[in-house]
Amino acid sequence: MSKPLKQIHLAAHFPGVNNTTVWSDPKAGSHIEFSSFAHFARTAERAKFDFLFLAEGLRLREQGGRIYDLDVVGRPDTFTVLAALAAVTDHLGLTGTINSTFNEPYEVARQFASLDHLSGGRSAWNVVTSWDGFTGENFRRGGFLPQEERYSRAKEFLATANELFDSWKGDEIVADPATGTFLSDAKAGAFVHEGRHFDIHGRFNVPRSPQGRPVIFQAGDSDEGREFAAAGADAIFSRYAALDTGQAFYTDVKNRLAKYGRRKDQLLILPAASFVLGDTDAEAEERAKEVRRLQVSGATALKHLEFVWNRDLSSYDPDGPLPDIDPLVSEEHISRGRAQVRMYRDPLATAREWRELAAAHDWSIRDLVIETGNRQTFVGSPETVARTIDDYVQADAADGFILVPHITPTGLDEFADKVVPLLQEKGVFRTEYEGSTLRDHLGLAHPDDVSGAERAAS
Repeated sequence: MSKPLKQIHLAAHFPGVNNTTVWSDPKAGSHIEFSSFAHFARTAERAKFDFLFLAEGLRLREQGGRIYDLDVVGRPDTFTVLAALAAVTDHLGLTGTINSTFNEPYEVARQFASLDHLSGGRSAWNVVTSWDGFTGENFRRGGFLPQEERYSRAKEFLATANELFDSWKGDEIVADPATGTFLSDAKAGAFVHEGRHFDIHGRFNVPRSPQGRPVIFQAGDSDEGREFAAAGADAIFSRYAALDTGQAFYTDVKNRLAKYGRRKDQLLILPAASFVLGDTDAEAEERAKEVRRLQVSGATALKHLEFVWNRDLSSYDPDGPLPDIDPLVSEEHISRGRAQVRMYRDPLATAREWRELAAAHDWSIRDLVIETGNRQTFVGSPETVARTIDDYVQADAADGFILVPHITPTGLDEFADKVVPLLQEKGVFRTEYEGSTLRDHLGLAHPDDVSGAERAAS
């Protein structure tokens, strides 16, 4: 008997502050005006995507003490944007990244429960931590939390938020004008939480929302992050979009679920994926090269090299050879707060490796950054891209993909018009929404419908 075809999940990542975005392209629009968010969301909904995904940034990117303005600067508040999008969409899930290090459970739970009501059950929370005191400088408790404790706080943060969501059962509001009774339970919303990070008690003032709880996403890749996702997340935002690495990550995370009393279908693996389309595979490859050179200007290449060298390299020619000086190894870094810094744990070894590559291929600084940086995940004709996505999902490298176009807000249009219909023809992607909530789109049970053991695990 042949294995039944898996249904593919697709989502759209609004390409805000990241190294993928090509804001200099004439086709690019605003990254902060609501019309851009609305166009992007409507395109995703037209294509029957599961959800829209917004990242979060709590501090402007900086390098050498100056604003890093080579990628997009600034991002409006996540909840404000998602609430506004709820009014111009009907089915699309609305996923927001909200930090558990510099927020409070009551505030975040209230915001997500409100969004779930406003959207009719379409909210989702990507739970993240902040690893550096650099971001914390924007807050009263700036940098107070040691890095090794961030997941400890995140776990208790999520558990506390779930207690608040569950403080309403869903049947308390009777609103009977004949008797003058509004609530059947005068203790509705009551909660008490005493823990290491939070000691709160009171009344949660948002009644149970359509989904009970928002869908929970997690984006960490460390062993702690994978365990956190296996214990309580509904989906994990992965960076492993290639076939071999995707399969390894997929197997590892799915195999962790049993210890928490969960089935493998209760956690979705959704890697981020970029794409370039062309009428033919050859045309797409040429377009992809052009996009990469737009993504990595000469100035961007020098800034990227500074992640490793930890020095001001502005005097170097990006079209010339790599610096002959070694990286400066220091606790103080020129690119504080940038995630890329953590990628290069041994800068001296990385510099040696890069010099060898540059010498072997006659690469300039810019060439090196282009060739060693993140490449587009899917490149080809619509037929090739649709087949590859389906192959990866059927081979258990992912349950679907969160697509990150390089143009805002129209970068998703071509995929929606040319690739989605081919997936629908294959019978692996919906032609219509079959439910009203994001849990429906993702095939996830309502929290009230899971078993006691599964509820305890979540």
